[in-house]
Amino acid sequence: MPNRRFLALPLLVLAATLGPVYWALPEGLSIARSLGIVLGWAGCGLLLASLLLMLREPRLAQGLGGLERMYHWHHRVGMAAYAALLAHPLLLAAAAWPDGRQLAWQTLSPFSQGWPVWAGWLALLLLMAGLAATFERRLPYRTWRRLHLGLGLAVLFGLLHLVLLGIEQPVWPILGLAAFLLGWRIVRQDFGRAARPYIVHRVTPVADGMVEISLKPLADGLQAKPGQFALVAFFAGPNFRGCGEFHPFTVSASGADGEIRFGVKALGDCTQNIQSIEPGVLARVQGAFGCFLADRPAIPQLWVAGGIGITPFLAQLRAAPLDQPTQLLYLYRSESDAAFLHELQVLAAKDPQLTLRAVATGPTLPDLNALLPAAPGLAQRDCYLCGPPGMLVGLRQVLNERGIKPRHIHFENFEFR
Repeated sequence: MPNRRFLALPLLVLAATLGPVYWALPEGLSIARSLGIVLGWAGCGLLLASLLLMLREPRLAQGLGGLERMYHWHHRVGMAAYAALLAHPLLLAAAAWPDGRQLAWQTLSPFSQGWPVWAGWLALLLLMAGLAATFERRLPYRTWRRLHLGLGLAVLFGLLHLVLLGIEQPVWPILGLAAFLLGWRIVRQDFGRAARPYIVHRVTPVADGMVEISLKPLADGLQAKPGQFALVAFFAGPNFRGCGEFHPFTVSASGADGEIRFGVKALGDCTQNIQSIEPGVLARVQGAFGCFLADRPAIPQLWVAGGIGITPFLAQLRAAPLDQPTQLLYLYRSESDAAFLHELQVLAAKDPQLTLRAVATGPTLPDLNALLPAAPGLAQRDCYLCGPPGMLVGLRQVLNERGIKPRHIHFENFEFR
């Protein structure tokens, strides 16, 4: 991926942070008060950047290095905003401390200053709730989503805090931008206005707790490449209780007529319910996103897939014969979990560039070092990994120990919400 895509995102965050700080840079104040003001405005800029990074627009994601990378930065920027905004009132109180403890407490207490300070603390509490939801993976998806929306409200209350303090001139454009970003996200993504309508055409069981769903477009279909994923919401049918929530699924195949297929494994309440989906169910699809398997160099490659992580590699093999020697190591727990294994064996028999090794590992993580090719051959390959987080961590550690440089290790993980 071009370096400019990696630079665009941090430069965007830096500009959003320094822009308000440059406007509000104080003069003639104590160091603590100046730093408190600077951190307050920096926090506002970071929150705006965080709102922008939660937009699920394919062109924006492509320009910033991918949707998953945007979401990781969205979380980091949100945490940085929280830290800056938490330090903001504490530093203002520290600046008032030399003039008396009572004055310092009045600077912090909403009971002594009324609605301006109340709005600021409410913004901080909403931000805290949204960040807490981000770290708590055991929350039901709908609960997590509602709490996460508090981040948007935190921005609005933070800007209201400034308006109530009488700092209005730069706030209204920022408030308008924040409202626009929130509305864009809610209308186009959460309500699905940016998604394309599809209908379930075929459902094929491919392993225990896993189905492959074929969707036909009801309008112009999206163009998905091997290695990409899309956000899909399935709605209710005559005998199917739809989730109605957008979840990421990796594309397992796409056709010239707009048909698109996804492998769905039962990993939660919604995906468990999807195992009983039937033809005729309506769906909406957003995307496609991601760049895994894109722009692969013309050198020998090693692909390692674990479980449902086989889907991006299967999509590539279904799309066209390989251009370079490729070894595919496919790991699964048992034969009943080996999705698409027979088709992969047929594809390997037809493609002289593909070498398939399928291994049933059992319920525990296997000795990855023993399963990988010998070191001399491995050092001259690009490695592509896709599977559960634990497997990815182990594989990257083994590859690093064998001297494979990070730029030759490409991976897709499933810790994406």
